[in-house]
Amino acid sequence: MSYGGIILSITAPDRDSVFDDVVLGYATLEDYLEDSAYMGALIGRYANRIANGRFALDGVTYTLPRNDGTSHLHGGPHGFHSVCWDVELFEARDHAGAVLRHTSPDGDSGYPGTLLVQVTYTLSADNSLTVDYHATTDRATPLNLTQHSYFNLAGQASNDVLRHQLTLRASRFTPVDASLIPLGTIVPVRDTPFDFARPRAVGARFGATDEQLRRGRGYDHNFVIDRDGGQILALAAELHDPASGRTLHLYTTEPGVQFYSGNHLGAGPVGKQGRCYAPHSGLALETQHFPDSPNQPDFPSTILRPGAVLHSRSVYRFTIQPPG
Repeated sequence: MSYGGIILSITAPDRDSVFDDVVLGYATLEDYLEDSAYMGALIGRYANRIANGRFALDGVTYTLPRNDGTSHLHGGPHGFHSVCWDVELFEARDHAGAVLRHTSPDGDSGYPGTLLVQVTYTLSADNSLTVDYHATTDRATPLNLTQHSYFNLAGQASNDVLRHQLTLRASRFTPVDASLIPLGTIVPVRDTPFDFARPRAVGARFGATDEQLRRGRGYDHNFVIDRDGGQILALAAELHDPASGRTLHLYTTEPGVQFYSGNHLGAGPVGKQGRCYAPHSGLALETQHFPDSPNQPDFPSTILRPGAVLHSRSVYRFTIQPPG
């Protein structure tokens, strides 16, 4: 959809070749206009949170709208999720897709620089959906783009995703304070509820006594993706629904992935097919740079400068696993 660059639907077969829609969403545009969960949308200028809606760059302090307590979240209330993108469709023998373009003017939501953004969705014959992000600017500016679809591989009208098996190729994560702002440290996941090195049920450790889980009311944390040598496009996550056999493999060039277990779903409109979403009806895997990076000097930089081109790629590949 041109509004928000929103992915309305992804259908995938189960092990019996039965297709179902595996992303959450709504039936009408009006429902998306009322949505507060960023359902299926493109996110920018800055995905995730910026503490106190403020950052300093090249000696100048910039103030952003605060729409998540004291934090600036997902580009603010008028971020890329709420603009109408220009869309150009394309089709070839073994792939098809859409090129989305948007110009964000200097001062948009408080950010410096005129930003030219292009996002390409490509659906390929190997059952992959590739999202390519490109951007240029005429002034230095923070930039962190992502895609915010919520997945339920059993089908969007099914029960919660707490029994889905998740693997994260991340041996470290960034713990957060009570406002879900990173503390600035990067710590090992080993021997914590954040260790998904082997497949684990999403909800298996929700009852654990853990301050980080309590702060997020579940998982709402950035994981640092492990990479082998000079690997650019790395496997970040695998999500598997044992009942249907559907499996999602997520690859990305980004350094992190935000795993959000849908802890606050249920406040929006009724979903597709009359589905009343509730907490954990779906989960998001948001490929990204780290939250609050403009205020965290030890995190990878998110500053895009004139003459440079941002290019980021994330690939969502769907397969089927046999039972057992």
